[in-house]
Amino acid sequence: MGHMLNEKRLLECGNGCRPQEKEDAMAQKEQIENHGELSGKRIVVLGGSSGIGLAVAQQAVAQGATAIIASSNADRVKQAVATLDGKAEGHTLDLSNERDIQNFFPKIGNFDHLVFTAGDTLQLNELVATDLTKARRAFELRYWAALAAVKYASPHIRKDGSIVLTTGVAGRRPHKGWTVAASVCGTIEALTRALAVELAPIRVNAVCPGVVRTNLWESMNADAREHLYESVGKSLLVGRVGEACEIARAYLFLMQEGYSTGQTVVLDGGAVLV
Repeated sequence: MGHMLNEKRLLECGNGCRPQEKEDAMAQKEQIENHGELSGKRIVVLGGSSGIGLAVAQQAVAQGATAIIASSNADRVKQAVATLDGKAEGHTLDLSNERDIQNFFPKIGNFDHLVFTAGDTLQLNELVATDLTKARRAFELRYWAALAAVKYASPHIRKDGSIVLTTGVAGRRPHKGWTVAASVCGTIEALTRALAVELAPIRVNAVCPGVVRTNLWESMNADAREHLYESVGKSLLVGRVGEACEIARAYLFLMQEGYSTGQTVVLDGGAVLV
């Protein structure tokens, strides 16, 4: 609709409007048409050394962007940068330390998009067996670090930039024993909406994956992990769990499309329906 109105304005300009109005309308049209270009953009991916974050960085670089990835594991950061054809820089960053996050963004300078994919294994316990100290720690990386990252990153995000956070399907389809996990995920969705209002016109959205093959499950032994993927996959409408490269496309879409804000995109294989 906005595109049609803009075209109408261009036609009207062709019939006698002032030259400056015509130039402004043409500039707006060009800005909309070129908004999705990632070539030449700088994209910061926190948690970008593996899994979904690394897949986001790889796909962004393939489209001509420069990726700045940061994670707490120095070896993993180094390995990740090596896969990005010299179009990335890597930083070791303790996302549980607010001061480190605060110092990080002035050091890297202005950029276009922030992606937060850092996370740890969700706390899954029945309420009676839940350790509340561990439950509080579950919010440390997934919520407080994300909030700190947005706080200190937003002054450095360029015009027409965006932020994409990460939540999880636990918040939409909780099972017994998922009280803490569902709380964390639901909090991120609420945060996304609040930040979209607070930081406008910077757009803020979130991606909500279901079970995905990533190192998030590396604490399990290989047999148990494969059993998890198989059993969960069979329960889903698509018949399998997700892959990091599939989920990464949603982050790129939210960076590129230019019009949504405060939204959560769910990629769960149908988990919320079964």
